[in-house]
Amino acid sequence: MTRWTNWAGTATADPLRVHRPRSTSEIVDAVTTSATDGRRVKAWGSGHSFTPIAVADSDALDLTAWTGVASADVETGLVTVRSGTTLKVLNAELDNLGLAMVNLGDIDTQTVSGAISTGTHGTGARLGGIATQVAALELVLADGSVVKCSADHRPDLFAAARVGLGALGVISTVTLQCEPSFVLSAQERPEPLDQVLEGFDEFAATNDHFEFYWFPYGSNALVKRNNRLPAGSVPEPLSKAREFLDYEVMENLAFGTLCRIGRTVPSLVRPLGKLSSNLLSPREYSDVSHKVFVTHRAVKFTEAEFAIPREALHDVLAELRALVPKLEVPVMFPVEVRVAAGDDIWLSTANGRDSAYIAIHQFVGMPYREYFTRFAAIVGEVGGRPHWGKMHDLDAEALRARYPHFDDFRRIRKDVDPTGVFANAYLDQVLGPIG
Repeated sequence: MTRWTNWAGTATADPLRVHRPRSTSEIVDAVTTSATDGRRVKAWGSGHSFTPIAVADSDALDLTAWTGVASADVETGLVTVRSGTTLKVLNAELDNLGLAMVNLGDIDTQTVSGAISTGTHGTGARLGGIATQVAALELVLADGSVVKCSADHRPDLFAAARVGLGALGVISTVTLQCEPSFVLSAQERPEPLDQVLEGFDEFAATNDHFEFYWFPYGSNALVKRNNRLPAGSVPEPLSKAREFLDYEVMENLAFGTLCRIGRTVPSLVRPLGKLSSNLLSPREYSDVSHKVFVTHRAVKFTEAEFAIPREALHDVLAELRALVPKLEVPVMFPVEVRVAAGDDIWLSTANGRDSAYIAIHQFVGMPYREYFTRFAAIVGEVGGRPHWGKMHDLDAEALRARYPHFDDFRRIRKDVDPTGVFANAYLDQVLGPIG
């Protein structure tokens, strides 16, 4: 028996059998073997989801040997990648091709299939999540058939499978619409939170990528503005020494130390949070896009994130700011705010509406239940949709009211997996029974 644990330690599994395919045909064999034996099977990504979405209660598919770029057309920018490939590896291979992804989140440890299946996103008012960059998918269905889908071929399956939660089949390959490599300028600096909120709509509209982090108990936010430079621009990255000091020493080693002190002595969390807010320092640099988007995260945490209508952001943040001082357990980690354009993917958190994303965190090992539950109630009042890979307690009945195409997704699921070969307890919770 193989014990599996996700990155944050919030989900574990002891599958009875682990398949390690190295080809599409071996994925087919694994799925059909499990189905024939009356067992359920789940594909493993890198375990970066905080929810038990990837927990295999019977059989597991370990895709770590099914990686790399399968084909690439530099002229069109269409790149087909095997589903077990991490975003970090993909970015390096795209570099070699002179290509890049249009937008990314700030972590690159996820597999490409896991990232799109859970609705991973970056920030940018005119840009969608990573799944909006998908041009086509190849899936292995419960009956062992290998099918392809795109906007032109099986469009309903495509609308469902781009953020498919692992409920429709095993993604074998993902075809991404990439573009020529580009350089981003990065401007990161502390600013008064009230000033950031006052100018939020303008900042989101006038920057390609805009986000901010608010440290509870402090008055400042760390604001990040990333913008494209003209083609041919030469990167001017941080020096190796400055990069090591800022990211490894300050954001990981020093911040991790403060978190451990706060976990041991909770009464110190509030002054430590104020200290963290006051110690924020500015930096400006430029680099190839993925090196600006992605940040190394070594300090572990638990996280909940909800997408809300953009116009509801100010009211929600006002309630969150009022809530934090009242919590029994203080909050050690910052609140992150990002934006994204609406899209047409059925279970995308940005489906049909321009969205703001609010992510709350707590240092691993510190109680989080009260904080997360009360935050979920606040965003629930405005139809907040939980990130599929981050912690929440909503069930199918609640989620149906928040997704116009929820029953369309369930219809496709019933068609392609009528007996629940790809189900698990999490999917039973958020999608309900098949049928």
